[in-house]
Amino acid sequence: MPSYAPSKLILVFLVSLILSNSSSSVDLNQTTNIGVIINEDSRAGKEQKTAIEIAVRKLNSGPRNHKLAIYFKNSKGDPLEAASSAGELIDKENVQVIVGTDTWEETRVVAKIGQRATIPVISLTLDALQPLQWPFLVQMTNLDMSDEIKCIASIVQSHNWKRVIVVYEDSMYDGEYRAISLLSEALQKIGSFIEHSVVVPHFTSPFDPKETIRESLVDVLNTKQSRVFIVLKSTLQAATRAFEEANKLGLMGRDSVWILGDSFSSFLDSLDPSVLRLLQGALGVKTYYLEKSTQFLDFKSNFKTVFRSNYPEEEKFEPGIYAVRAYKSIETISLALDRLGNLKDTDSKKLIDTLRSSNFSTLTGPIDFQGENLSELFQLVNIIGKSYKELGFWSTGSGFSSSLGIGGHHSLKQLPINWPGDLLNRIPKGWAMPSNAKKMTIGVPDATSFERFVKVKRIESTNKTEYSGFCIKVFESVVAVLEEKYGYTLPYEFTNHTGSYDDMVDQVYNKKYDAVVGDVTILADRSRYVEFTQPFIESGLSMVVPVKKDTQKAWKFMKPFTVEMWLATFGILLYTMFVVWFMEHQVNSEFRGPWKDQLRTALWFTFSSLFFAQREKIQSNHSKVVVMIWFFVVFIITSSYTASLTSMLTVRMLEPTVRDIEWLKKTNASVGCDPDSFVRKYLMDVLELKNIKNVSRQDEYPDYFKNGSISAAFLELPYQKYFLKEYCNEYTVVGPSYKFGGLGFVFPKDSPITDDVSGAILSLLEDGKIRDIENEWLDAPQNCSSSNTGLETERLSLANFWGIFLISGLTSTLSLLIFLYRLLHNQIEKRIISFNGTRWNNESRWRNAVRIVQIVLSLNHNQVQPRGSMEPTNEWAQQTPPRWELVSPTEVPEHLEIGRPTQLEIPMRNLNQN
Repeated sequence: MPSYAPSKLILVFLVSLILSNSSSSVDLNQTTNIGVIINEDSRAGKEQKTAIEIAVRKLNSGPRNHKLAIYFKNSKGDPLEAASSAGELIDKENVQVIVGTDTWEETRVVAKIGQRATIPVISLTLDALQPLQWPFLVQMTNLDMSDEIKCIASIVQSHNWKRVIVVYEDSMYDGEYRAISLLSEALQKIGSFIEHSVVVPHFTSPFDPKETIRESLVDVLNTKQSRVFIVLKSTLQAATRAFEEANKLGLMGRDSVWILGDSFSSFLDSLDPSVLRLLQGALGVKTYYLEKSTQFLDFKSNFKTVFRSNYPEEEKFEPGIYAVRAYKSIETISLALDRLGNLKDTDSKKLIDTLRSSNFSTLTGPIDFQGENLSELFQLVNIIGKSYKELGFWSTGSGFSSSLGIGGHHSLKQLPINWPGDLLNRIPKGWAMPSNAKKMTIGVPDATSFERFVKVKRIESTNKTEYSGFCIKVFESVVAVLEEKYGYTLPYEFTNHTGSYDDMVDQVYNKKYDAVVGDVTILADRSRYVEFTQPFIESGLSMVVPVKKDTQKAWKFMKPFTVEMWLATFGILLYTMFVVWFMEHQVNSEFRGPWKDQLRTALWFTFSSLFFAQREKIQSNHSKVVVMIWFFVVFIITSSYTASLTSMLTVRMLEPTVRDIEWLKKTNASVGCDPDSFVRKYLMDVLELKNIKNVSRQDEYPDYFKNGSISAAFLELPYQKYFLKEYCNEYTVVGPSYKFGGLGFVFPKDSPITDDVSGAILSLLEDGKIRDIENEWLDAPQNCSSSNTGLETERLSLANFWGIFLISGLTSTLSLLIFLYRLLHNQIEKRIISFNGTRWNNESRWRNAVRIVQIVLSLNHNQVQPRGSMEPTNEWAQQTPPRWELVSPTEVPEHLEIGRPTQLEIPMRNLNQN
């Protein structure tokens, strides 16, 4: 025994070592069973199966410590079948992960089964379920149905389409209603709504799918306005049937819009060209994935080979988003298992936690479950010809962009889209008038203050109602433009509305009326509930009052100038007369003689100069300057007076009886307005007027003014213009005009007709046709000669002429001072010469200046002594100054000129005069 002990111990050690290695080998080569539930009858199922096979083959061939075993189950698109398949995979195949499910209905039931069995379920659909509600569910994309709906709603909002029609495939499990509910909620946020739904029968339906689709689309054509079709939750087969019938009925032509959801757009790369021909101009929303990486290109090459081998009946073999997600799901499971190192039956929860808390780099980029960033976004495509054109991208955070990583465009209006019907130059309207549309019920005010705008007349003989007036004529012209330029007829019928205008507008909001046609003012409060068209005539509120009668016709000639102006004019005239007389009296014989004659001559000369008819000749140069300036003053004054008086005599000035609103408030005077309009409330709340009287008809205003019932009337601008034309020169407008939005037609908030009607109104305004209608209906029968309906023209005052008066006065004063100076100078010089003789001319200027000062300062000229050598002549000393002393200083006698002898010239001139 002892001799064999060592050998036995060695043998036991070797056996234990072999068994340990064997056990380790079994653990390291463990196989993970994965169940796959797909619809192998669909294109998506075929792509998913092919991609999963490629992924498993690649992963199992690598140097990994575990293998993947795949078990496929065909759900055939039935949630019950999917639930049954999930149970079989768990019970019989002992799968530890379930992958697949194409629809939200299948995902929900399979996730519930996986939760009961604590088996992770990886979904490949675009529908996201709440993690708290489904803790064992893992989604291969962070984009869900709500993201797709937001993208579609953004497209609708970019083009301001108000109504849409949803096309979806019917399902016995009502899964489509979740998508419709999300879409309806998103559209409401942007002011749009779902007008109708086109239900495409499920493939299991016993009815003829094409006949059912045709009936639904014919109903759209005949009774619905919207032409914006949104395809949601439909298989390729069902959607293709809808496109075929829509093309036959002409619903994919001009002004139609087709938006394809991800469930259809994801197969655009695999569609037959015959199907693409049915979708020309449609917009597709598809999940974007990176296609340029080396790993994806290798996968694409393998996929085309395997797919062609497995499904030779298919025409296209490129992988789509369903294949990408299926491949990513298997790759992600394998990477998570590598991180765990080992997976036992009781470790499913660890696998879930590992998947949700880890980052992986897979086929088309990194996956970050924890940050919920799977590097996916939506791509917008435009179907043209046999393929499609890439327009840009959309994401929940950035909206639209023309390229990845660049802001680019932020509105689809800026992207070059080929719309259905080869529409390139404009965006489709997205609506059309139904073929069998019922007539629109249009409310018309039964009674208005001014019948020229709207008049409703009941004809007893025919028991019919006749509608006429300016507003009715404008609407009829708009309907004609819609038919001519927009290509459809607007069926309508008028109905009378008795009540206020606010109540009539409310009836549009309450759906009783489809529109309102009349003299309705666009107001902010009304615009909150209804939609107004472009205004076809301006609107405002102004105060109209009677004008005063002219009681001063006899003294009308005094009106051009104010009292101050008349006084200033006569003052400058008399002053000028005095200056001219004073200067001409010295040298002009026509201004001499008795005082009466001189006064008469001066007055006549001055007044006749007003008409440039004076006959007296002016001799003094100083007088000529004064008269020249005076003629300039006369010309300006007479021209202004003539113009002002002519205006007063030929144009009647309308002076109001009430000056402003403040006077109405102080006196609490009564004012009149239309009781059915918003004016009364505006006068009370804004202008704070209390004494308001209702005036229901236009012809009541003059009577109320005459009997003193009202002192002023507040009329909207269109009525005011017509009222002033009809009652020519009897009333005038006073105070400011309070502006409003104008007169427009009323439509519901969601009516697509509003934009077309506004465009037609603008067209009529630009062509001048509305002006012609206005001249036809709103021209008063009288022809007012007065073009001035404002206040009396301002009278000319001294403030308008003080400058020219100042120039004239300064000129006259300066000329008079110069004249007096020279006259005084001549007098002094004569006296000096009479005392000093010829020595005056021989002395220097300084000596002469000193001598002049001495003479001026002398109180008595006898005190000024001549020089000794000069003996005065008694004859000259005792005689009075001769007549030549009174000559004008401007005409200096020759004997006073410097350098010439004076002793001989003075006696000679004196003798000649004697």
